[in-house]
Amino acid sequence: MNKKEINEIKKNFSDDCGFFTVNRVITAFVDAEKNIKCKTNQLYSIIPQDESELIMANLKKVLSGRIGANLLEYSFPRDAYLEGGSQQFLYKVLKSRFNDEETVDEFLNAVTEKVEYISTYSVFAAHCTYSVFNKNKSGDLDEEAESDYSFIITAVCPVNLRIDGLIYDETSNSIAKKEGSDRIVEFPTDGFLYPLFNDRAADVNGVMYYTKNAKKPNTSFIEEFLGCEFVMTGQSEKETFHSILNNVCGEELDYDLITTVNEKIQTIIDQNAHETEVTTIDNNKLSSILWEAGVSQEKLENLPKVYDKHMGDKPMTAVNLVDKKTVLTVPSITVNIGKDAVGKVKTQVIDGRRCLVIALDDPEISINGLETKIE
Repeated sequence: MNKKEINEIKKNFSDDCGFFTVNRVITAFVDAEKNIKCKTNQLYSIIPQDESELIMANLKKVLSGRIGANLLEYSFPRDAYLEGGSQQFLYKVLKSRFNDEETVDEFLNAVTEKVEYISTYSVFAAHCTYSVFNKNKSGDLDEEAESDYSFIITAVCPVNLRIDGLIYDETSNSIAKKEGSDRIVEFPTDGFLYPLFNDRAADVNGVMYYTKNAKKPNTSFIEEFLGCEFVMTGQSEKETFHSILNNVCGEELDYDLITTVNEKIQTIIDQNAHETEVTTIDNNKLSSILWEAGVSQEKLENLPKVYDKHMGDKPMTAVNLVDKKTVLTVPSITVNIGKDAVGKVKTQVIDGRRCLVIALDDPEISINGLETKIE
């Protein structure tokens, strides 16, 4: 799914949308021993509004975040289509529309048995239908030509125990210690959408996984429950990118080169901001970036071999490679440099010592919140 397709579902994922319907909703609470303590399966339309709005917010969160970081698309491997495979199982759940209680129990049991979780959690799952209107030549929706995209969306939300200290008790008009505790359902840390919405139609050959923590997704969710092969995280991709730069550039890798490469990749991302597909950097594009940044031809001759060793023929996701700010770190000192101030900082040898030089346009600076001047 590209940005345009995800945004179409996310935009219309609302009670106010006339061609989107949440049909049935499953809720469940799972304790630390993987026991399903409670379960409901009901029509969304009969759920009280104050509850349905919160359920909707949790489910919609599964459609948020960056593609390639928080939102990861997976194709099912060949064995997932065999009897008992994950694709076959999810397709069965989809076709049941949550009307079959036995299938609902199988679904919840699969989540609790296969997904490793560090605490108690709640599961919210919904079967939804989105009416897809075709577009005519002028780009307008043709309301007479439509098809239905039916999908299941699931959110796994941590449940944290909250024990408050003192509270104001309106009944007794006093400040007193709260009796008991609450188990608060937080926003989801994991979730998935099945099937995919590709080319504005259902694609049962893939699934989109959501993770709140792009640096550390729940691999058990991906590999054990969804039955897909885990790919590197955005953080791993950045670390791989750094390894490529180190191996190729060697001693040429300095402040100016690092910041220039970062700026050039950010420029490519900005230029493709309105494109529907995710912006990627492959071997050839990286070679051009490094050449424009000043890396010697001799160094660049090693890039194809180094890139192939780390990435093979796979491109890297551009947004995973850039930093919004530059951080310089030496023992006991850390300097954070905003994107607009990169050019004001340089390294320089002064009196035989390597120094970091920061150009100050204004002599007035703030130190620990106190205004002062540097003459």
